[in-house]
Amino acid sequence: MTDAATARRMWTLIEPVHTISYFAQPAKSAFEQAGLRGFWRGYFAGRAAPIGRVGAAPVLAAFFSFAPRMVERALPAVWELISPAEALTVREAGAVAALRDLLGLRDIDPVPGPVVAAADRLAAVAEHVDVAGRTLGASNAALPVPAEPLARLWHAATVLREHRGDGHIAALVAADIDAPEALALRAGVSLSATRRNPNDEGNASVGSTGVSGSTGRAQMQPARGWTDDEWDAAATRLVGRGLLGPDGAATEDGARLRRSIEAATDQAAARPWARLSAAEIDDLADLLLPIATACAVVLPFPNPVGVPALVPPA
Repeated sequence: MTDAATARRMWTLIEPVHTISYFAQPAKSAFEQAGLRGFWRGYFAGRAAPIGRVGAAPVLAAFFSFAPRMVERALPAVWELISPAEALTVREAGAVAALRDLLGLRDIDPVPGPVVAAADRLAAVAEHVDVAGRTLGASNAALPVPAEPLARLWHAATVLREHRGDGHIAALVAADIDAPEALALRAGVSLSATRRNPNDEGNASVGSTGVSGSTGRAQMQPARGWTDDEWDAAATRLVGRGLLGPDGAATEDGARLRRSIEAATDQAAARPWARLSAAEIDDLADLLLPIATACAVVLPFPNPVGVPALVPPA
């Protein structure tokens, strides 16, 4: 297995662990109990908190795919409700509560040995991320490594996930794809793939298209705050480049570009994993698989995050 393929394999196992902070009810409740009503206040406060008390501009750059007005509604106003330091405390507590719930652990139960081992080994990988040019990866890597095992597991998954995401944004920028164009291209590739195989929605693997399942416009446009006019303008630009057809489906060139972006993302995420032998990768993957499978229960498939299902949805 190549380094890039290893990076993609491990991403499918760490992404569900990270995303419980968005989808699991204990994690969402933690922000609500801290006074952040509504999903997006907690999302922007928790994810942006490692950067510090910033306004919308740095977050727009780091998060990439959101419409400016959507971010501007949350930032910097959210810092009047919660400080970045408080948001970090709340998101960690919510993640730990979510992991306990999803792994079937009571408050009095010790963390099982295999989960502790997964946390320790993943933290060792996260310790060696190269953060040059990686805003969110660097900001999370600079935080203290938690002593509590579940917090340490979530922190390591988050460092590696955001490190990968920073590389994905770099790949999009290098391909001259802006934020709404990235979503329109992804939706177009999904549309063309679904037309070729109508029974392939929610596929368990990313496959040759570089997308998971039917991640279409109806799901992604409202989740990222773009208007119809903004989305249509982005699609028109892609049509002009020969990447989408007039119906919004990806052309062969569009699908090829999407695959190249995913390949560049995988390659850019490979270095932390290259320190491990093939046997060490397999051992870590075996430790993470039951954890990731438990976490994936709260994820919708397909989802705007893009992570594929570990097991085909029923």
